[in-house]
Amino acid sequence: MYKLVNILLLLFYFGLMPAQHTTPLWKKNAIPNFQKSKGKETIPPRDIIFIKNIQQPGIEAFLPSKQSANGMAVLICPGGGYSGVSYDWEGTDVAKWLNSKGIAAFVLKYRMPQAESVLTSYKAPIQDAQRAIRYIRYHAQEFNLDKNKIGVIGFSAGGHLASTLGTHYKKAYYNAKDDIDKEKIRPDFMMLIYPVISMKKGITHYGSRKNLLGETPSEELITAFSNELQVTENTPPTFILHAGDDPAVPIENSIKMYQALVKNKVKTTMHIYPTGGHGFGLGISRKDAPDWANLATTWLNTLNNHLLESK
Repeated sequence: MYKLVNILLLLFYFGLMPAQHTTPLWKKNAIPNFQKSKGKETIPPRDIIFIKNIQQPGIEAFLPSKQSANGMAVLICPGGGYSGVSYDWEGTDVAKWLNSKGIAAFVLKYRMPQAESVLTSYKAPIQDAQRAIRYIRYHAQEFNLDKNKIGVIGFSAGGHLASTLGTHYKKAYYNAKDDIDKEKIRPDFMMLIYPVISMKKGITHYGSRKNLLGETPSEELITAFSNELQVTENTPPTFILHAGDDPAVPIENSIKMYQALVKNKVKTTMHIYPTGGHGFGLGISRKDAPDWANLATTWLNTLNNHLLESK
């Protein structure tokens, strides 16, 4: 009886806690590249919140206090091999860290390419990411942001999505719906953490490529979404982090992206650690993983000063 009372009290307590609110990116009948299906969003039992088969893409806002805010914002693209979204591990946990540095954060719940509700696989994630950064810019005043200091961070396959956002900004992957879509798509900076970058054989993470482009993609699609090939001098400043012993996403992804950025004279910082494996999030979960948050904080502070000077 005592245990039952305690459980009921805990349930009551957590029921009173304010829930975070995920804002839909599109009106229900206006989602591009979408068809009705029997698909339902699921969260399999795991030690992290891993959301599969997302039907309604959205963003969850995490805002620092006005006294702490520095005007910067980051759209967070969690990883998951384009099969799901590691929502807390590479999403909300990262948002809380950014908030502690005075930076607003928005966690993206993006559609999976192979969902039965998606018509053209490779378009769905980038459509959601492009809409998300436009949404943030459109509401910049409401969120206490400088709309010229809005970047993106992505982990693993989310790193591929982030790098797609940062290299495919000349093309909108959906038709404009409203005034939100008048905002620019290009992020002001990118942070790519153990990212998938290339779709080329021998470099890519095959599971991410298969989920995004299908079993037998055309050479045209492979080239288009090998983002190291899409870098130009206008690609935004970039922070890259990878472990040399990554067993899932070969380090060549980050190296080739770094080389392309340097070749195009884009301001770039890259950190390669000898150990860490893959999927280490903020790097505080195990001894051999890089504890990289301080390095990223220094980079963000320097970038913020540079963005201020260039205004």
